Amino acid sequence: MVESLLIPEGGAFITEKFMNLDPEKRKIILDAAFEEFADYSYEYASTNRIVKKANIGKGMLFYYFNSKKDLFNYLVEYGIDYIVNDYLSKIDVNERDFIKRYKQAAMVKMKAYAENPHIFNFLGNLHLNEYTELEEELKGRIFEIKANGFAVMFNNIDKSLFRDDIDSKEVIRLINLTLAGYEMELTNSLRGKKLSSMNFDSEWDDFDVFLDLLRQIYYK
Repeated sequence: MVESLLIPEGGAFITEKFMNLDPEKRKIILDAAFEEFADYSYEYASTNRIVKKANIGKGMLFYYFNSKKDLFNYLVEYGIDYIVNDYLSKIDVNERDFIKRYKQAAMVKMKAYAENPHIFNFLGNLHLNEYTELEEELKGRIFEIKANGFAVMFNNIDKSLFRDDIDSKEVIRLINLTLAGYEMELTNSLRGKKLSSMNFDSEWDDFDVFLDLLRQIYYK
């Protein structure tokens, strides 16, 4: 779990000082750091802005993390563990209907995003920058998680549900591209809103209608 995460630093491990901090205060510091690195990337991120947002002294930040780089690496590891524990591991791979699995994954992802949007924004920023700010070990972990996520979404799909006159690989590709576009459109419409306090019933109703249309097009 992310709560027990420690990261290597200079051949040793960062102590448990940060983990022993009050959970609410720890989350405030993490949210401020995730938001800063998501907005400015590693090069231009400012620890001064982080401590100001978190309402702590700069000395306190460096009491827990020896450097800006240590903090950044910790955020990457924390973000990876969050995606694994609170997103990918909660998708039911026993659901073999691709559209049903995609909907379930979307609901799990939306819940995880609503609870910790800064983590997703931070990892999205890393992706946009092609992971150039990452050390090779962390970059390898990111690619491993991406591969695992691909397997979670696409392995063990019941292709017999698809139309016979279109190659099943093309059906999956077309549905995936269409849904990715739908997700991007929805994300843009929700940008700047406080997702944790929103009622998504109408959005899910619209999504169900859209999924039914895809089913009519690509399923038997």
